[in-house]
Amino acid sequence: MLHLGQVDREDDKPPYRQIADLLRRPISTGQWAGGDRLPSETALVHHFGVARMTVRQAVQQLRAEGLVVSEHGRGVFVRAASPVRRLASDRFVRQRLHPPGTDAVVEAGKAENTPTVDRVTATREKPNPVVAQRLGLTSDDDVVVRSWRCLADGRPIATAVSYIPATVAHNPTTEQPAGPGGIYTQLADAGHTVERFTEEVGARMPTPEERRTLTVPPGVPVLTVLRTAYRSDGGAVEVRDMLKVASAYLLEYDYPTR
Repeated sequence: MLHLGQVDREDDKPPYRQIADLLRRPISTGQWAGGDRLPSETALVHHFGVARMTVRQAVQQLRAEGLVVSEHGRGVFVRAASPVRRLASDRFVRQRLHPPGTDAVVEAGKAENTPTVDRVTATREKPNPVVAQRLGLTSDDDVVVRSWRCLADGRPIATAVSYIPATVAHNPTTEQPAGPGGIYTQLADAGHTVERFTEEVGARMPTPEERRTLTVPPGVPVLTVLRTAYRSDGGAVEVRDMLKVASAYLLEYDYPTR
């Protein structure tokens, strides 16, 4: 076991948080690499001189942060996956060079993992009030709805639902899983080139159903990203509602000063 230090009984910080800090340090410095097994619960109890429940709380803290994963019957391991670096400034350019898919395919360009997509669906529906307002539609209009789940090395990291006005998505192929270049290339080919977009980013805890879809343990937060894509004439051509496992992503934004 590394020299992890000891719990400071004079510190106001709860012992489990101190232990979490002490265990986090070798992970953040790379002394414990992805896939390395943490010392056993019994070893940590003996080392820190605390109750077993205190150690469990500390490990749960690291699990909630996405730093470690538990494998039944084997122990606790440092999470091996690299975070997806989501670079907003150039992902639309790179999207034209990649096969279809999703933000996972395009945004994982700076991550050491293999992005894939599953659970792809395409339907024609009435828009909800938020989507209708952003797309300038009424409740009587139709939208093409595409949804999918993004994975990195087989690990679910995000879901996305795309809403496009049916009058814009008149090309039948747009209603199917996206082809080469993705949705925005298809829209451009149909005469609706995206010139700009807005995104609203938030954070919250996932619902039980979202936890099951993303296979995350309790306590792991998610990022919410609501994107609206616009043509040069100001018309909105897509609303995309995305949910991302917070610990799996780094959001990077590169803006010019003028």
